[in-house]
Amino acid sequence: MNRFLMGVLQVDSTNDKQENLRKIERLIEKAAARGARFVSMPENINFIGGTEESIASAEPIPGETSRFFSALAKRHDLWIHCGSYAECAPGESKVYNTSIVVDPAGDIVASYRKIHLYDVDIENGPSVRESDSKIPGKEIVAFDSEFGRIGLSICYDMRFPELYRILALKGAKLMFVPANYTLFTGKDHWETVLRARAIENQCFVVAAGQVGMKPRFQAYGRSMIIDPWGTVIAQASDGEGVFVAEIDMDRVDSIRRQLPSFPNRRPEAYVWE
Repeated sequence: MNRFLMGVLQVDSTNDKQENLRKIERLIEKAAARGARFVSMPENINFIGGTEESIASAEPIPGETSRFFSALAKRHDLWIHCGSYAECAPGESKVYNTSIVVDPAGDIVASYRKIHLYDVDIENGPSVRESDSKIPGKEIVAFDSEFGRIGLSICYDMRFPELYRILALKGAKLMFVPANYTLFTGKDHWETVLRARAIENQCFVVAAGQVGMKPRFQAYGRSMIIDPWGTVIAQASDGEGVFVAEIDMDRVDSIRRQLPSFPNRRPEAYVWE
C-alpha cells in the first residue's frame, strides 16, 4: 500500500520575513511530530506586503528561503512543498511567483512559476493586479516522488482546468494548490472549484491557504485535502495551525479503474476553430 501522512500548514504571513519563517519552523515541527512525511504550505509563504515591498523581498533560488526549507527537510527527514514566494528575475523589474519542492535530502527536486496571474477587478470586491509585480511562468511542472507523481500549481491557476488535465495526463496523482485566496470569492468558489479539479482528474488535491487580513483583502483560509472521489477528507478551521491526514495513493488507481474517464477520452474530437 502506498499511504503516507500529509501535513498542511495554514498561516497568516505578514511583511516580517524572519517572523514568518520562525512560525513556519514551529508548524513544521508540529507536523513532523504527528508523523507527516510531506508538508505543504500556502502561497506567498515567506512575505506578504505592498507591491514594492513584495518585489524587494524577492530572492534567487537557491537562496535564503530555499536553504531554510532544505535544512528543515533534512532535520525532520520529510518532503516540503514550500507553497510559493517571490523569485528574482535577473534583468527584470518584476519577479516570479515560484513554488519549490524539497526532498528529505534537502535537494530542490521541482520548481514551478505561476502561469496564470490574478488580474481581477470585482464589483463591490477587491481589485488586484498581480501582473503589476509578477512575470507569468511558461512551463507546466510535474515531478516524481517516493509516493508517486505530483503536479504543481498556484492559487488562481485553479480556475484553468486545462492545466490540471495536462498534469493528470503527465501522470500526476496528486495536485498542490497553495493559495492566498480572497474571502469574497473563497466563500462561494474555493471548495467547489477544488473539488471539481479532484473529481474531473481523479486525483488528490492538497490546498494550503493563507488566513488573516492582507494589505488588499481578507484571506479565506479553509485549507483542505480532497480525495479523488471529490470528498473533503480534512479541512482547517479559520485560524493558523497545521493538520495531518492520510493520503492513500492507491485510491487514485482504484477510482480510475471504476470510472475510466481517461481511457474514454476522445482527443480526436477536441478540435475548435
